[in-house]
Amino acid sequence: MPVWRALDDGFKRLVLVWHRRSGKDLTCFNILARATQMRVGTYFYVFPSYAQGKKVIWDGTDKQGLRFLSYLPRDLWESSNQTEMKIRLKNGSLFQVIGSDNIDSIVGTNPIGVVFSECAIADPQAWDFLRPILAENDGWALFNSTPRGRHNHFHKLYATAQSNDKWWSSLLTVEDTGVVTAEQIQEERNSGMSEELIQQEFYCDFSGGMQGAYYVRNMEDAEKDGRILDIDYDPNLPVDTWWDLGMGDSTVVVFVQPHFTQNRIIDCHEASGEGLAYYAKMLSQKPYVYRDHIGPHDLSVRELGTGKSRFEIAAGMGIRFKIAKKLPLDDGINAVRAMLGSCYFDRKRCAYLIDALMAYRKEWDPKNRTYKNRPNHDWSSHYCDAMRSGAVGRRSAKVTQERQRYDIRRTFEKTSWMSV
Repeated sequence: MPVWRALDDGFKRLVLVWHRRSGKDLTCFNILARATQMRVGTYFYVFPSYAQGKKVIWDGTDKQGLRFLSYLPRDLWESSNQTEMKIRLKNGSLFQVIGSDNIDSIVGTNPIGVVFSECAIADPQAWDFLRPILAENDGWALFNSTPRGRHNHFHKLYATAQSNDKWWSSLLTVEDTGVVTAEQIQEERNSGMSEELIQQEFYCDFSGGMQGAYYVRNMEDAEKDGRILDIDYDPNLPVDTWWDLGMGDSTVVVFVQPHFTQNRIIDCHEASGEGLAYYAKMLSQKPYVYRDHIGPHDLSVRELGTGKSRFEIAAGMGIRFKIAKKLPLDDGINAVRAMLGSCYFDRKRCAYLIDALMAYRKEWDPKNRTYKNRPNHDWSSHYCDAMRSGAVGRRSAKVTQERQRYDIRRTFEKTSWMSV
């Protein structure tokens, strides 16, 4: 009831830090369903991914076995679209379930109410995309999630809600709700659930890191060491770019100024659905003087349509790539770990990259209740793959340079011996 009253009292930004199995989505869906009848407009329910939205809301049921969609009574519907998970209501309102992994699909829409579910593992750019629209429409946004550590965009939202009197927040643990008993939690412990995860999921503890995360400890060290800061571009130093080029997917470019043992990461750019010409233009519009462009190993693969590789196409546009060596995935991840200690990040221009490095994690296997030995492919993957290109390509270049110096030294020694 407090969250219902907060909305009725005029709060437009609400953050719910509620424990696992507390009924976050049942509450939020009912709030949204009511809102469609109070003000005609477009309403979105945003999950981290399209697949998760389909599973939880569109096809999902509550604890009593009732379908979530049944809380939006059928006699209010005018039509529905299964593929787009969209319901047109008789009063003119529109309700749709979407994934933050495809936020571009709603370009041109005009929502007045949005729920962000499991916000801690969603793409933070979804909120940045919708925020100005809601501000213009006097719309509202409701964020729900369990914690995923302090170094996470959801924790930033919660901190904002606590410090801004125009925001409203609620933190509920099992001790507040009584929904999950102490005996049930002990059963989770006995079945192998870690204490850190229990504190996070049932007691809303932000102190732990994201479970299964690859780089969270490295990034926590960067924050402690003061390596996440404001960094000015130094025109006296060349800029390297590290790339992850998606095929029909997001492409990420990371801009780095190497300086002695430091890697100063000064900028980052992400786009989706764009060709190489777009990125060539983007590079030319930056004020940087470039040295190396390091891309992933699959740049050399030839496309069936043109018979040319993206490496060749990019070269024709003035982007001459150095291709990172193909390594096993674990070796590439370890190369990033080894490099992160030398990295400095601009806190503003690289905010999404920082969040992605915090969020990049192993895929969860719900059947065996353990993490798989491979990354979860989500919004953070593209940023981290670009970092992997840089780490592997940078290391390969260093090995090559050392080999060249060795060959030169051996040639010199051999020549000197022969002259004697």
